[in-house]
Amino acid sequence: MRYAEFLGYGDIHTKIDEKTGLKAIVAIHNLKRGPAIGGCRMVAYQTIDKAMEDVLRLGYMMSYKAAINNLPHGGAKAVIIKPKVIKDREALFEKFGEFVQELGGRYITAVDSGTSPAEMDIIARRTSFVTCTTASGADSDPSPLTALGVRRAIEAAVKFKLGRDTLDGVHVAIQGAGHVGYYLAQELHALGAKLTMCDINQIALQRCVDEFGVKTCAIDEIYSIDADVFAPCALGAVLNMNTIKTLKAHIVAGSANNQLSHSHYGSLMHERGILYAPDFLINAGGLIHVAVLYGHGDIKKSLEQINNIYDTVYDIYERSSRENVATNQIAEMIARERLR
Repeated sequence: MRYAEFLGYGDIHTKIDEKTGLKAIVAIHNLKRGPAIGGCRMVAYQTIDKAMEDVLRLGYMMSYKAAINNLPHGGAKAVIIKPKVIKDREALFEKFGEFVQELGGRYITAVDSGTSPAEMDIIARRTSFVTCTTASGADSDPSPLTALGVRRAIEAAVKFKLGRDTLDGVHVAIQGAGHVGYYLAQELHALGAKLTMCDINQIALQRCVDEFGVKTCAIDEIYSIDADVFAPCALGAVLNMNTIKTLKAHIVAGSANNQLSHSHYGSLMHERGILYAPDFLINAGGLIHVAVLYGHGDIKKSLEQINNIYDTVYDIYERSSRENVATNQIAEMIARERLR
């Protein structure tokens, strides 16, 4: 409860159903911009505390993502604590759908880790407050949409910082060859960028080598690569005092959540002349997609809005330069103003 209060919640709802084995939490952070939207993940958490911490942290971040991208929604998240044995998957997700319906439209659910459009279809039998169903034309993997938003932010940064209108020949060091890292490499390679990548998963890394001809480096060497752009697309909290001192890139723009180990490291990068693209703004492609699908049922419209990340982040780069304030602080101020 102290953590929820610190993050500015909001509502926390729980549902336990012995018959289906459902144990679920819905954390609704903010409703001032409209009904809260956020994915439902089903994960085998070690403890209830871990599940609660996860849902609170994620719901809070969804509010900021929605606000900074000017979506007519508040932020929320749902977690289903995955049972060791699922007796009847359809019954479990139907019961979750009833739970969502009980909230009266204050929460709109969507896909996340451990769920897919197939589960959303089951949930839709019990509630209309759901998106990412197969009928909506949603894909189960939001990674390409997240990568698109990050690529647009990189293009804006390259234009602002380097004065270049294309990515042809721009050197990008990508940390992580997973889902988003792979699709970001695909996007950048198609536009002529030079790529260096690292990952602990050698199979995923080799796939990028084979398909895009990327160069590779050791995990701890990625920060010191003499690149134009550093793109963190793996773990969070990778930007700290030591790694920022090591960075040779002029721009940091990636998909990982919570990249700054502390918010004041944004100011450190600003002082060093490194242009930082705020993570919760540029990695919101998946959220934008599901929100627009829910509101309009139009995939083309969602792609248009994801492409608008270019203009949003460019305005923040300009304001940061004009006011001599770190980009992450500017983005957080805008989000907080909109949440009020």
